[in-house]
Amino acid sequence: MAFEVAAVFSSNMVLQRRKNIKVFGTADDGDIIEVDFYGEKNRASTRNGKFCVVIPSKEAADNLTMKVSAFKGNMQALLTPYARVEFKNVSVGEVWLCGGQSNMEYELMNCLGGQEAIDNDVPNVRFYYTNKMAYMDEDFYEAERKSSWQEFGPGKSEHWSAIGYFFGKKLAKDLGVTVGLIGCNWGGTSASAWMSREALVENPETKIYVDEYDEGIVGKSEALQVKEYREYQRYHAEWDKKSGELYQKNPDITWDEVQNILGPCQYPGPKSCASEFRPAGLYKTMLQRIVPYSLKGFIYYQGESDDHRPETYEKLFSRMIKNWREEWGDNKLPFIFMQLPAHRYKADPDKRNWAIIRQAQQDVYDSVRNTYMAVLYDRGQYNEIHPKEKKEAARRMALLAEYGVYGIIAEKNAVSPMIDGVCSGLGTDSLKIIIKNAEDGLKVNVENKGFEYLTYTAEEVENKLERRITRFENGIRGVEVTIPQGYTTFEVAGSDGAFYPAEARIRGNIIELSSSYVNSIRNARYLYYNYAPVMIFSRTGLPLAPFAKI
Repeated sequence: MAFEVAAVFSSNMVLQRRKNIKVFGTADDGDIIEVDFYGEKNRASTRNGKFCVVIPSKEAADNLTMKVSAFKGNMQALLTPYARVEFKNVSVGEVWLCGGQSNMEYELMNCLGGQEAIDNDVPNVRFYYTNKMAYMDEDFYEAERKSSWQEFGPGKSEHWSAIGYFFGKKLAKDLGVTVGLIGCNWGGTSASAWMSREALVENPETKIYVDEYDEGIVGKSEALQVKEYREYQRYHAEWDKKSGELYQKNPDITWDEVQNILGPCQYPGPKSCASEFRPAGLYKTMLQRIVPYSLKGFIYYQGESDDHRPETYEKLFSRMIKNWREEWGDNKLPFIFMQLPAHRYKADPDKRNWAIIRQAQQDVYDSVRNTYMAVLYDRGQYNEIHPKEKKEAARRMALLAEYGVYGIIAEKNAVSPMIDGVCSGLGTDSLKIIIKNAEDGLKVNVENKGFEYLTYTAEEVENKLERRITRFENGIRGVEVTIPQGYTTFEVAGSDGAFYPAEARIRGNIIELSSSYVNSIRNARYLYYNYAPVMIFSRTGLPLAPFAKI
């Protein structure tokens, strides 16, 4: 087997500071691999065609050179390497993996302020895009060898993850070190694509992803699967081009009208070993290609493509996090993820399936240690699944990193207010809930989006609000705000489980709920919609997280 360092190693790369650095690749069994870096040399032998040289942890530094040499495993051959590669302009800093689907993939050049950043920013951020191919053939390996770390600048950064870039830019500025980002994402993908087959089949609820795939390829050879999928890709590329032209000519054309003109969309194509959507596929062709490159942690934005099976998402997502940590051999690796924002297409009813996924994400945050959830409900864009504004999403992720991972800011400046429990009133006509991360109190702001398909406007809500100075439970005087029953996104339920609109009285970090429809409140929920207006925020401007239960 030819000596080759993994493709994720190249000039301009960033290596993780204050952790052992693992340099890995392939070579012949018995070969000795030596890494000369940071003023010292470390060696390892090759076994089963693979090597991994461990370099003791280093402090942040820039403008370094790394030399990786291969020797045949005998005394005489150890004097002279038979192969050597050299990587220049290497930095030691902070490394984060950017995972998920299209909103993480969303390119810098397409987001608001993206082109301005490309033309004017001089950040200490670098990017490596994991080879984005779903089938491992000769074309795959050839493309992978051409991949490399990129410095920032015009002609280099247009296709970087927008969220990844703005996240890295803030960390680089606030930490004073070079930040490296590894893009490992693909639009339209389920979390099941990023997990091992073994992890998926552990639970009957997630095993269904594998079962459906296996049923779809019964009786098909690998060659036939590849052939069918390549045919589909050609068909869909042409179909997508023509549909774009139709939408450009008539933005109001319906989906059914487009398909009547062009024929069926056929997305996502046939089940195939060449499909990016197959379970465990990108886990093999993308994620495992960068394991065990030393990382600080993960940022992740996904869930949209699992909305057809929302009840399964909590088990799917939590197992995926565990799976990734297992791959890196560290069950404490920080995992920062984005809770799904508000979203609804104009032509669709509100199915509330995204509300179920958001609660699943909340449950994962509550139960899986070293996870951090950025609440983004208020940043959704009506009739658009890809909001163009990515800076705030990235900022909220960076705040969580600075609080939970680096410890340089306070919790209240990073973590959204969330329901903490019931103060009193369970089983009565007035339920009080306490909100954590809002000790300074909550504020009501109706200037945000979210009223597009409702029967009332932000101005009407503002006129209906009741505000008065009062003394709260903690003795502090402040403004009590009451949002009338017909204008809130709070709902309460009695013993029958049916939910009805509720009035919300906000006093400090206590919210009192009541409803003319329910005399004995047994449950409550907030923002249990795919898309709705967000009105309640912390004093630091972070939205109250939606909840589906108390």
